[in-house]
Formats: sequence, structure tokens, C-alpha cells
Amino acid sequence: MITRRKFLQTTAAGGAVLATSGLAAPAIAQSAAVKLGYVSPQTGPLAAFGEADKFVIDSFLATTKKMGLNYEVVVKDSQSNPNRAAEVAKELIVDDEINLMLVSSTPETTNPVSTTCEAEQIPCLSTVAPWQPWFIGQQGNPGDPASWKPFNYAYHFFWGLEDIIAVFTGMWGQIETNKKVGGLFPNDGDGNAWGDKVVGFPPVLEKLDYGLTDTGRYQNLTDDFSAQINAFKQAETEILTGVMIPPDLTTFWNQAKQQGLKPKIASIGKALLFPQTVEALGDAGHNLSTEVWWTPSHPFKSSLTGETAADVATAFTTATGRPWTQPIGFAHALFELAVDVMKRAEDVTDGDAVAKAIGETKLDTLVGPIAWNNANLPPFAQKNVAKTPLVGGQWRLKSGGGYDLVVVENGQAPNIPLGGKMEALS
Repeated sequence: MITRRKFLQTTAAGGAVLATSGLAAPAIAQSAAVKLGYVSPQTGPLAAFGEADKFVIDSFLATTKKMGLNYEVVVKDSQSNPNRAAEVAKELIVDDEINLMLVSSTPETTNPVSTTCEAEQIPCLSTVAPWQPWFIGQQGNPGDPASWKPFNYAYHFFWGLEDIIAVFTGMWGQIETNKKVGGLFPNDGDGNAWGDKVVGFPPVLEKLDYGLTDTGRYQNLTDDFSAQINAFKQAETEILTGVMIPPDLTTFWNQAKQQGLKPKIASIGKALLFPQTVEALGDAGHNLSTEVWWTPSHPFKSSLTGETAADVATAFTTATGRPWTQPIGFAHALFELAVDVMKRAEDVTDGDAVAKAIGETKLDTLVGPIAWNNANLPPFAQKNVAKTPLVGGQWRLKSGGGYDLVVVENGQAPNIPLGGKMEALS
């Protein structure tokens, strides 16, 4: 049995007021800190996902201090390595005696941390991984749906493969093509799910009369994509898709240009989320397209501060000098959820009580409304998965240099405004 640090929660006389929004804070103060563990890839090939972590955590601690709430955040770097992610999760549980685990960014981080928490009976909130590779990847037998069981302590919020397939095909439908698609699916949690013949892209593309050239699973950090490029040229593919880590996208796209592969559309998940990846391509990044989970134009506010998505994005750029990046919104929402859950939990030191509070969540956050037990999900996933909206966008060169991410497809989330129409690659 893990020794958990016990503390009492006392009530303060009167609530503090948030300077940032004027919202009245809960009249609660803690005699000892609520300890949150946070795991994300801050170094390694997935480091772009963790770029906003320090900004979000610093803002969270300043906000909760103003609210009269006592929170401590213990941060661990997964180093973009699943084994390391599991190792630091165990450290947070056993050595740091956290009350709630927060974890973000790709199945290589979310899955080992969530699995460790489930085994140790520690409540866990995870995000920034499509729900299928998160849920299915943790099952004892991923190939046997009849054996899949809900989790007791691990909860996840994000969109699913059904959403990104709809978004990508919605973008593709705006351009006249021969409907021949080349797939780039690595041998990792995302790639195996995206390329899966049951839950991934292949069955949907076939139903929509797209022809898919899938060259098989390649290893991350591949330095030569000539085989894939030649296969796509032979198949006369006019659409490229896949889910690549940022270094691989840079390698692939530069080699594709050198070897004369000229698609009309390239919609790549994961790598093209980040401005620095596109900037590394120079002018060759113009009109590359990707999924869009969060932007400054998203019509949502923080439940903690009342700030809009635009407010938070501006604050990030002011603090760091860097363009806004999509993980800001979801890292922020993780901490919104943590406060909401701990406020409602009957005993914040009791993992079962905290897990129960997570499952009962209904909260409007910076990334939209979050609630579990969604009837629109398959029955096996309803308890543990909450869905968030997804749209599609293209990177457009700005006249003064740099790129803007323009939303061009919102069929799945019409409340998120369009910024333009899909354009073919030049």
C-alpha cells in the first residue's frame, strides 16, 4: 500500500478575488498544499508539445495563490520516452505522494503514465492524444475488443480518430484531386492507430472512394524516406496524410521536394501543429494543413480566470516572445479541471473520492465544455473519455515573414469561426 500524505482542508473566512477577471474565488483555503503531478515531453523529439508548460504552470500557481488556494505542482519530463514517462509517474506517486496526476501529449507519454496510475490507484487526468490510441493502447489485449474494460482512475479528454478523419476529408473535399492518398504512419501509438484497418483511416477512406497507398510502419527519426516518396510517385498520389513527429516531417518534406513529389494537399497530424516546425521549412511550409484543436479565435473562456482564448494566447506571446501554440489551451484546461475536481471531491486525499469527482465533471474550459459519460462515444469508452472539438487549418506565409494558422474547415465544430478556404499547394 502506498503511503499517502494526509492533510486537512479548512475553510477561510471569505473568498479572494481574481485580479485578472474580477471573478469571486471559492471560499476555501488549504492548510497543506494539494499536490499535483505533471508529466509531459519537455525534451526530445516531442519537446514542442511541452513548450508552453512553464508559462501555464507559472500562471496557474499565481492564480490559485490569489484565490487563497494552496497548490503545489511537481513537474517531470518524460524526455519523449515511454519508459521514462512510466518511471517518473511512479516517482510522483511513491516519492512525491501526489494527490492527482496530470499528463499531456501523445500516447507515448499519456499511456504509460495513465497505466501506472491505474495500477497504483491514483486518479489521473490526461489529454493531447486521440482517445482511441489512449484507450485501446492500455488494454491488456488491444486486438480483442470484447476484453476491453473501463478504467477506475484514468480519465482522458481530447478528440478521436473519427473527428480528424472527418476534418481531413472535409479539407480535401474543397480541392479537386484524383482522390489518391499516400499515408505516413510510424510504428508508434499514433501511427498504429491512424493506420489501423478497423479504427483508423483505411476503412473510412475506402468508403469515401479514396485510394490509399500505405507503405507500412516506419521507425521514428528515420533519415531516408525515399521508399515512401517513390511509392507515392508511382501511385500518382495527390494527397498526403499521416501523423509524424516534427523532425521526421522536416526530413520527409525536404526530401519530397528534392525528389519531385508534388502533391496538391498535405495534411499531416502532430508535426504541423507547431509554428517552429513550419518555420523550419522556410517558404516550403505554405499551405501545409493540419488538425486544429485550439486557437486564439476559439470561443471559450477559462473557468479559473475568465480569460478568453485570445487573452491567454496574447499573454503567452508577451511572456515568451514566441507565437501561440496549440498545447497552451489543453495544458491550461488540465489545471482548470484539477481545481474543479479537488473543489468537489469529498476528500482530496482519497483517490476513490477524487476519481468519482472527475467522472461527475461538467466544466466549461478554455478548450470547450468537458464532461465524461458521453453517449456519443462507444459504450466501452463512455466512462473514461470526454470529447473536445476539432477543426482543420492551413499554414499561410505572412507578408512580413512567419506563418499564420488559418482555420479552413469547421464542419465538426461550426461554432469555431473560419478564417479562409482550403488552397492547393503550389
